[in-house]
Amino acid sequence: MAATPSPDASLNSSAQGKATRIALFTFRTPQMRAFHMTWMAFFICFFAWFACAPLMPMLRGEFGLTPDQVANINIAAVAVTILVRLIIGPLCDRYGPRKAYTGLLVLGAMPVLGVAMAQTYEAFLFFRLLIGAIGASFVITQYHTSVMFAPNVVGTANAASAGWGNAGGGAAQGLMPLLLAGVLMLGVSETMGWRVALLVPGVAMLLMAALYWRFTQDCPQGNYAELRAQGIAIDGGKKGGWASFVAASANYRVWLLFVTYGACFGVEIFIHNVAAMYFVDKFELSLKAAGLAAASFGLLALFARALGGWASDKVARTHGLSARTTLLFVLMLGEGLGLLWFSQSNSVALAVIAMLAFGLFTHMACGATYALVPFIDRKALGGVSGIIGAGGNVGAVAAGLLMKSLGSLQQTLMVLGVLVVLSALCAVAVRFSAEHKAREQALLESALAS
Repeated sequence: MAATPSPDASLNSSAQGKATRIALFTFRTPQMRAFHMTWMAFFICFFAWFACAPLMPMLRGEFGLTPDQVANINIAAVAVTILVRLIIGPLCDRYGPRKAYTGLLVLGAMPVLGVAMAQTYEAFLFFRLLIGAIGASFVITQYHTSVMFAPNVVGTANAASAGWGNAGGGAAQGLMPLLLAGVLMLGVSETMGWRVALLVPGVAMLLMAALYWRFTQDCPQGNYAELRAQGIAIDGGKKGGWASFVAASANYRVWLLFVTYGACFGVEIFIHNVAAMYFVDKFELSLKAAGLAAASFGLLALFARALGGWASDKVARTHGLSARTTLLFVLMLGEGLGLLWFSQSNSVALAVIAMLAFGLFTHMACGATYALVPFIDRKALGGVSGIIGAGGNVGAVAAGLLMKSLGSLQQTLMVLGVLVVLSALCAVAVRFSAEHKAREQALLESALAS
């Protein structure tokens, strides 16, 4: 009689229990609950993260901000995210994404509510800095879907959850000015109105924290703490914490994707922060019109990021793992050229068209990057996700510093276009050994067979 496999041996297969398809309209399975709860939590976090951006033309006057102070605020909004993203990935390996996300939502709501109470530039800058921590929600989103879905669909799952969540930034651009207008119609003064409007995303984060804790679990088999208490190893025996970070940081592929993600997601964040002001200052649009124009860029994430992940899964099925890197190179090349076009557009209509064109490539490149992440090092998934995710914010901070040094947003956009084209070379420099490819193929076949 054959011996029954031990629970430890069963769960040590990275493909064990992972979903091999995305059953979009169900909430019954733990995989699909995680999928839907991650994108919703990420949407709310991104909405809160960028809620101030479309109101900056008004806030600039409210606080009497200089161009340097506006630049400082934009840099602060993304700077602290670098550190938190580096930390949050290994914490997911250690404590599980359920605890990590719930904690981040609760703690992140505090500065979101605090910025509505700010009375000085210094207080506003301080809370804007702390708000940047909720940008680490992206890493948990990608981690949670990576442990829930099998290799044949993980790229699509990662990209769709991140893309729909990213749309929160675009929604903030369009909805915050409308929310402010609604508050003002109730007779509230402008000075108080923007403060009331900024309370909404903070409260939404607290509600989302309760829902995430109630409806998700860490992996298909359950929660990490309970599984470890039973002596069951978690996904290849990963332990998390410092070990996960060290293992990830020693992998050259991680740093190449750190650069590519800085060039796509970093540009995305930068555009979120400056688009409304750009359309107000350059084309003299109203706050509402500029917000809607800027929102169109962010709302591309509803489908474009998922399209990038789906395309990555598609080419990998027919041409293997290396095809994912080739696709990323093509998408980043398109992003850089589109950004150059946008920087030279001199009419509103042409600027919007160019922004949508390069935005499509930008979002798809983000999706294609994180379609690669689960294949870099499965035993250090949290560290890999965190470091590459931090690259996006390093790119955004670098773009902010570039704008501050050049003093011209149009020149900044042009230089960024050139830098994105050059960084595309990092994508084709990512290589996988024959052994690595064979191991990933075996995992895929195992998942499909089970």
